[in-house]
Amino acid sequence: MSSGKWENNEEIKIFREYLRIPSVHPDIDYTSCVKFIKRQADSLKLPVEVVYPAIKSKPVVIIKWAGKQPELPSINLNSHMDVVPVFSERWTHEPFSADMDEEGRIFARGTQDMKSVGTQYLGAIRLLKAGGFQPKRTVYVTFVPDEEIGSTLGMEAFVKTDFYKKMNVGFGLDEGGTSATDVHYLFYAERIRWVLHLKVGGKAGHGSLLLPDTAGVKLNYVLNKLSEFRDSQIQRLKNDQSINLGDVTTVNLTQLSGGVQSNVVPPLLEAIFDMRLPITLDLVAFEKEIRDWCEEAGGGIEIEFPQKDAYVAPTKLDDSNPYWLALKAAIDELGLKIKPIVCFGATDCRFIRQQGTPAIGFSPIINTPVLIHDHDELLKADDYLNGIEVYKKIIPNLTEV
Repeated sequence: MSSGKWENNEEIKIFREYLRIPSVHPDIDYTSCVKFIKRQADSLKLPVEVVYPAIKSKPVVIIKWAGKQPELPSINLNSHMDVVPVFSERWTHEPFSADMDEEGRIFARGTQDMKSVGTQYLGAIRLLKAGGFQPKRTVYVTFVPDEEIGSTLGMEAFVKTDFYKKMNVGFGLDEGGTSATDVHYLFYAERIRWVLHLKVGGKAGHGSLLLPDTAGVKLNYVLNKLSEFRDSQIQRLKNDQSINLGDVTTVNLTQLSGGVQSNVVPPLLEAIFDMRLPITLDLVAFEKEIRDWCEEAGGGIEIEFPQKDAYVAPTKLDDSNPYWLALKAAIDELGLKIKPIVCFGATDCRFIRQQGTPAIGFSPIINTPVLIHDHDELLKADDYLNGIEVYKKIIPNLTEV
């Protein structure tokens, strides 16, 4: 089999061109992404605007496909332009070359997360327009920055702007998860992210002594408590096959600092933990438990939460949500298998939901090794093109609600 089958496909060309733009953290220059998206809008004969909800270096690009009844709430198809860093020496292909092998596998950072989704939206719109379809509701295709670093200057800021309010979004569609099986994972909610920063104070002195109340001993106590709690969550997953990662709490020590040299007991040690909390967890009780552990350790521990997201209600997947019914009808007609789950990470959907707007994460990537944020991230050309057909069915269903 030869890659020539896909080399001259216009949609594959567009996808690979987008992948070759190294919009990679840190310090991204989004200029090339903006130019690329503007050209795509021009080819679709659709208007495009660029807004800067936070600072000039963080653009949000919006393509508008006007509906026949523009007074109705609109549909927002969102994707992010940024991708995570790469370790080039671990890749078998250059991460931003978009190389395609004989099997049609396209290797590049962003193939799964999530440049594919952004250009698949556009490919579906291209087919729909060519067929003479005009949506009842207006469709906005948004390309946002900085999703991979928390979206503070991206979607989080954008939903607070007058521009977004005038969009009158009734439903949002964003990224889902890659699946190694034939089941699509559909995100209707997301875990709550907390970042815990402990500043552990203690008695300092010579490294040869058995000093009381040292920072190391206190930190070790809290670490043990958090580790025991973490183990309990692992056990929950093992014991209950009906739940997944989005239904438990993850706790991971991600940063440690402190001390000046090996023979000096330090007066301060600091530790940072990444925590992802399920929407069913009692947040007040969980925080109290953390504070109690710090007191039991001997006190003198300063507790900070550099990030402490609030509870956001999940999107309803029942008859009360007409957008869900429309999406489900398209999925059923296409014969797709789906499994609605709570997203174990974080996507920009959470900011849409915070506005009281239903939003769902969905990516048409199945039977593919899950390589999000991993080396040799890839997507097969046929699977990419199939995703365009999937969106070609989903988009009209949502717009006609």
